[in-house]
Amino acid sequence: MRFYIIAGEKSGDLHASNLVNALKKEYPTATFKGFGGDLMENNGVTLTKHYRETAFMGFFEVVQNLGTIRKLLSLCKKDIIKFRPDAVIFVDYPGFNLRIAKYLRNYYDKNSILKTPKLFYYISPKLWAWNQSRAKQIKRNIDYMFSILPFEIDFYKKFDFDRITYVGNPLFDAIENYKPNNNFLLENNLKVKVVVSELNKENSNQKIIALLAGSRKQEVKSLLPVMIEVVNKFKQKAESELHAANYKFILAGVSSLDESLYDDAKANGIDVIFEQTYDLLSHADAAIVASGTATLETALFEVPQVVIYKVNAITYQIAKLVIKVKWVSLVNLIANKEIVKELLQYDASKENIFEELELLLDTKSQKYLSMKEEYIALKNQIQTEGVSIRTAKKIKELLG
Repeated sequence: MRFYIIAGEKSGDLHASNLVNALKKEYPTATFKGFGGDLMENNGVTLTKHYRETAFMGFFEVVQNLGTIRKLLSLCKKDIIKFRPDAVIFVDYPGFNLRIAKYLRNYYDKNSILKTPKLFYYISPKLWAWNQSRAKQIKRNIDYMFSILPFEIDFYKKFDFDRITYVGNPLFDAIENYKPNNNFLLENNLKVKVVVSELNKENSNQKIIALLAGSRKQEVKSLLPVMIEVVNKFKQKAESELHAANYKFILAGVSSLDESLYDDAKANGIDVIFEQTYDLLSHADAAIVASGTATLETALFEVPQVVIYKVNAITYQIAKLVIKVKWVSLVNLIANKEIVKELLQYDASKENIFEELELLLDTKSQKYLSMKEEYIALKNQIQTEGVSIRTAKKIKELLG
């Protein structure tokens, strides 16, 4: 059995790698190839392209890189035809994957003498947020959809598309497979002494604040500067009140990005750790999080968070016209109400973020207590286990 898998960013790489492991149990001799990242490669997928070369974010950025994207699309199409897979599995990444799906459907319709691979979509594009008409493309070009958000089933019913199953959320698999590093703080030298009196006592109440600035270059470049401003505002407050800062800010770095992106953070005294986000979240008291999969991960670790996002000004104006949902974070979307504060574009200022973070760091505040309660309800709403295994078994059933 031959599988071609396409994931275009970090979270897709994670979920695709877990699915590959599950498919190996169903097909021990299967061959895997595709677009993805380190996790997929480490689990036996032969990569044609790494997502560091394919992850373009925002309308304006996509336009700037149209030439590169066309070349990547052409490469992917040729690679799939040459590989002759039994199934192609698209993992989110709709701008790219929907074009590949359309091409493959047309190609095999015209060349009916060839064995046609099944076209599966794992993790639906967020069509319910904008450009809902693309659901018609899904209906025409995709053989089966595996949804990870419960409300998507009703969304697709509006387009008379019923070849879909809610398999649960794969983040539960990822977190279940996570093995905590008990020496995380020690190995990264993250516990420091804080002078609280003339006796130079160690402050045992130091709080760790996680900074999750995203997995794409554009995200980090947009969000890290304001995160640094917030960190410095906390330092200034500590100095003005004549006491030592009682907070440790730690940035979750992404190793597939150029390390120089994090130079400004280091220059401002922020610790940067790479590929240890779950260990960081397991110790964090609060977090500033880029909107995306990380918001749900942070919620599942029950870490109070403020969600921020910034994009190019042109991209933002276009997004305001086309996005049809009230919230952008997965936490609020799944709950269908505001659990976490979303500070977007011009609202993502150091003053607003600082104010929200101070509330979250007060464990007696209503904001903190309410968020903790809502996290538990959210877990109960979507909690599932064995998502990757369930999906792999359904794929095997559909492949006959």
